[in-house]
Amino acid sequence: MVLPGVYAPQEDTALLAGALSSESLSPGAAVLDVGTGTGALALAAAVRGGRVTAVDVSWRAVWAARLNAARAGLRIRVLHGNLFTPVRGAWFDLVLANPPYVPSPAGGRRPRGAARAWDAGRDGRLVLDRICGEAPALLRPGGVLLLVQSGLSDPGRTVTLLREAGLKAAVVRRRRIAFGPVVRGRERWLRQRGLLSLAENEEELVVVRAELPV
Repeated sequence: MVLPGVYAPQEDTALLAGALSSESLSPGAAVLDVGTGTGALALAAAVRGGRVTAVDVSWRAVWAARLNAARAGLRIRVLHGNLFTPVRGAWFDLVLANPPYVPSPAGGRRPRGAARAWDAGRDGRLVLDRICGEAPALLRPGGVLLLVQSGLSDPGRTVTLLREAGLKAAVVRRRRIAFGPVVRGRERWLRQRGLLSLAENEEELVVVRAELPV
């Protein structure tokens, strides 16, 4: 169920779900899904026996995830809050993140409404840099962060920041997709900024995997 104003599962969700399916997940493993939206990834982890906490800054998303969990007969804890704020002090075996990552001409203005699911500042890293800085403290030894983002928002920087935080990090999945409505709507601006070349007519999505050594 997708409530109005809630980010519907798309190619990035599917790409991250594929990466999730490749992870070994012990029964009762503590899983965190930040930016849960409809709860699709949280539910996928719960099906595999994870003890799942989901977080979203949108109340509509919180209610959508709770409704979808109830309909599926799965138990997940869904919290309202900004990124990791509701789970400070907790540790997790797996953290899933599908944050906003599309560069925006609006720059430093805070996105509102549905745009909070995709607008991420002029370089697309408004939330990505926070995740890189804050997620390592939430991982247990051997814990894994799986994060999906666009090639437009510098995956290399994500990998570098996570390695600097002491994690083993690399891009593990890639997929090229046709421009969606958001990228199409700012295509000219992205080309002017050099984030898209004149020859590019697809966007690359990547999954970054980062593990805290034991």
